[in-house]
Amino acid sequence: MFQSSLSLFLLKSFWFKLERSTYIYAVLNKSMPLYCEDRMDSEKRGRGGRRGRHGHRGGQDRDVRLSKSLSFVLRHGAAQMGLDMSSDGFLFVEDLLSHPQFGSFSLEDVERVVATNDKQRFKLCTHPEDGRLQIRANQGHTVQVAELELRAIGPDDPDCPREAVHGSYLQHWPAIRAQGLRRMKRMHIHLAPGLPGDGGVISGMRRNCDLVIYIDLHKALTDGIPFYWSENRVVLTPGDSDGTLAPKYFTRALQLKPLRCELPLE
Repeated sequence: MFQSSLSLFLLKSFWFKLERSTYIYAVLNKSMPLYCEDRMDSEKRGRGGRRGRHGHRGGQDRDVRLSKSLSFVLRHGAAQMGLDMSSDGFLFVEDLLSHPQFGSFSLEDVERVVATNDKQRFKLCTHPEDGRLQIRANQGHTVQVAELELRAIGPDDPDCPREAVHGSYLQHWPAIRAQGLRRMKRMHIHLAPGLPGDGGVISGMRRNCDLVIYIDLHKALTDGIPFYWSENRVVLTPGDSDGTLAPKYFTRALQLKPLRCELPLE
């Protein structure tokens, strides 16, 4: 009995190490896209977990998985996955669906995810010359997209907000307060015209942010820092020449959780 239990334990340990080694090899050799979940982490969360509405374990249904995969390829990974992105950020849907990573999804799946995405992250339209269906992300790119069709914001525009809001996390506040906001690897720093739930605010920050910083848009525009509207009403700025929005443009900072309170700027 003891020998049987020991053999079963050793066999399970062998397969666990083999799976982990295979996963690490695949990631290091880029044969597995970065948006794929670690299977071991998924299993830890998913044992006994509930099924999504399409019957998938791990807390993510098909639409969520497709949305995350679209975000990755359209914002960051098209070239890595061997897909040809146009200068305005579009991929042809037929090329996307023919890729092995999207083989289990249909055109109807893509259309549904684009139409129901609460933050309107994607744009789906036909190519003006050949009529083929194409898709792109409205913002959030780390790859350079030269012709994203952003609308410049002027200080005298009727829809120019006096303040815009950047969502972040309290753990980053000391660095943000000292150094300002940085666009990091992205093309732009993302701002919202208000807090999530305010009228007309659908995107611009993550819902779990526990810190928001208010930016004086007029002051920054006067200093020559450009701002743009994306198609889904996110305020975007590349920052200054160093990709930074300096603390001098902060008007206030709020802690949102667990209790809402104002934070000192100095």
